[in-house]
Amino acid sequence: MDRTFLLAGAVAGLLGVGFGAFGAHGLRGRLSPDMLAVFETGVRYHMYHALALLLTAALVPRLPGKAIAAAGWLFIAGIALFSGSLYLLAVTGVTALGAITPIGGVAFLAGWAALAVAAF
Repeated sequence: MDRTFLLAGAVAGLLGVGFGAFGAHGLRGRLSPDMLAVFETGVRYHMYHALALLLTAALVPRLPGKAIAAAGWLFIAGIALFSGSLYLLAVTGVTALGAITPIGGVAFLAGWAALAVAAF
C-alpha cells in the first residue's frame, strides 16, 4: 500500500506542476480572471494533497489499521473530484460541474480525519 500511495503522490505532484504551468502560461489571457482563479484553486489543493499522499505513503508501514489506507484513497478521490471539477469548470464554463466540487472537499476532509484516526 505504501508504494501505491507513493506512486499516486508522485504522479499527482507531476500532474499538479503540469496543470499549474498550463494555467500560468496556457490559460492566462484565455480565461477570465475569475475562472483563472478557479483553476489556480484546483492546482493549489491538488498540490497540497499530492504532498499528503506522500506523507501517507511514508506512514503506512508505521501505522497499522485501515484508517491510513482510507486516508490515502480519500486524498486520491479528493484530487480527482475537487481539483478535477475545478479544472473542468474553468476551461469549459459548465457551471453544473461546481456541484461535484464539494464532494471532493468532503473527501479531503474525510482523508484528514482518517489520518488523525490512524495516528490516534
